[in-house]
Amino acid sequence: MRAGLLQLNVSDDPTENLAETLALVADAAAQGAEIVLTPEVTNCLSFNRSYQRDILRPEVRDPTLAGLRDAAQAHGIWLLIGSLALRTADPEGRFANRSFLINPAGTIVARYDKIHMFDVDVSATESYRESSAYRPGTQATLADTPWGKLGMTVCYDVRFPMLYRKLAQAGASFLTIPAAFTAVTGAAHWEVLLRARAIETGCFVLAPGQTGSHAVTPDRTIQTHGHSMVVAPWGEVLLDAGTEPGAYVVDVDPDAVTAARSRVPSLTADQRWEGP
Repeated sequence: MRAGLLQLNVSDDPTENLAETLALVADAAAQGAEIVLTPEVTNCLSFNRSYQRDILRPEVRDPTLAGLRDAAQAHGIWLLIGSLALRTADPEGRFANRSFLINPAGTIVARYDKIHMFDVDVSATESYRESSAYRPGTQATLADTPWGKLGMTVCYDVRFPMLYRKLAQAGASFLTIPAAFTAVTGAAHWEVLLRARAIETGCFVLAPGQTGSHAVTPDRTIQTHGHSMVVAPWGEVLLDAGTEPGAYVVDVDPDAVTAARSRVPSLTADQRWEGP
């Protein structure tokens, strides 16, 4: 399987972001990618809630989703849209942070709404409250692909290992972790977390990321980590994209999943215990 990871530096302009994303999808497809993956919030990275209410669309009218479905069909590829910020019918007016898997016919074959909201205080000057604008999902998602089952997650989910264990025990060979990881937490934790999720599940981890500087409100800019990554089931880093935007292609061997799990069959070795 040849995977193409897109590393993006999106703005708060969905039209501008779509044009850049489509160009990189074409680049990855030209390099032979059979499945292309984009990062979290591919369409719009903004913390300006009034602006988001004006610019974001529900799934059925979202132009980024429509454009990427067309691109998947045009290039004859599978496409994992890491996530889109979408309007919903949530009574509190909150958005969805939703990932999509698109097949080569341009059909949506799976959806996943990010479960774990990024509500953290990274430092005295850097705080995030994702749940103030986005409502959490409640359903884990496992999808069929020609290469094996794929478990869909998003960004902060990576810190909750039981989700990944459940997906792997349900049959996942691939785990997608599209992200907009902050520069601070990324430098400290990104690679460690991705390698841990790969090793403990015996899965390939495919993690496309946002990179660089993003003006998320008129008076606030954040930095994302980049380093889109592919990790093999034994923990080897097969791809580290550094910090430049672009389309990065890597070959992965699905047979490595069986090989790793036969050496360390921890997925089938759960034990019951009592306490604490």
